[in-house]
Amino acid sequence: MKIQGKMFIWLAVFILAMAIVYGYWSKEPAGTTALFLGFGLSIMIGYYLAFTARRVDVGAQDDKEADVADDAGEIGFFSPHSWQPLSLGIGGALAFMGVVFGWWLLYFSVPIIMIGLWGWVFEYYHGENRTQ
Repeated sequence: MKIQGKMFIWLAVFILAMAIVYGYWSKEPAGTTALFLGFGLSIMIGYYLAFTARRVDVGAQDDKEADVADDAGEIGFFSPHSWQPLSLGIGGALAFMGVVFGWWLLYFSVPIIMIGLWGWVFEYYHGENRTQ
């Protein structure tokens, strides 16, 4: 993971340089703002990956002489079944329709989003998946 962190940090440096040059030449606020926001996003991701790389074991991607098969095995735990993203999707769709059709739709979408978020956070604290 060390190489990914370095890649994003160097990408952030490049985007920052381009944002400064673009802002100076174009005097256009929307594109300049977008580039600075892209810099912020890239530096956050790069810092997180570099910070995390110090606390995990060295992976096969950090070894220059590693094969693809060296990185095989269990990657992590992924939820095999969850209905909560469907609830969040429906609530999000209603919320964005509220922007188009009327803010009153937010009265229906916010509870659906909150129920979906609550269920997604606590889905392994109750029910049949309690011990996972």
